[in-house]
Amino acid sequence: MRDDTQLLNNGLDSELDSYDTAEDIKRTDYIYMVSGNNLVISLNAELDHHLADEMREVIDDIIDKRGVDRVIIDFSKVDFMDSAGIGLIMGRYKKIRDIGDICVVGINESIKRILLISGLHKIVDIYDNLCDAVRKQNKRGM
Repeated sequence: MRDDTQLLNNGLDSELDSYDTAEDIKRTDYIYMVSGNNLVISLNAELDHHLADEMREVIDDIIDKRGVDRVIIDFSKVDFMDSAGIGLIMGRYKKIRDIGDICVVGINESIKRILLISGLHKIVDIYDNLCDAVRKQNKRGM
């Protein structure tokens, strides 16, 4: 299976080479990459109901069409997540739990508190950074 990188900016698909500067990339709400059976999503905006609705469709489509069995969500640039973010994570967990798992990386204290209060910490793996999450996947796959 080939590796992809796809940028989305408020629902508009764009190829990486269409961006002129790094500043253009920073304005996207999230970036995702499919590598093997992993879907890595790097969030660049608050995870609220606007973003969660769009991401739900994209993630489900990738799981269904690309055979992804692991979803890694990078929160390193996110300071806020509301109940829609909890619903997004919970729904994707329910979709993928029989074939794989979901993990989050780069969470701050605010996001960590939300995960603890909501109980999501019991169903998703939490890593300090993306490298740790990928290393865990590689060891699991051996």
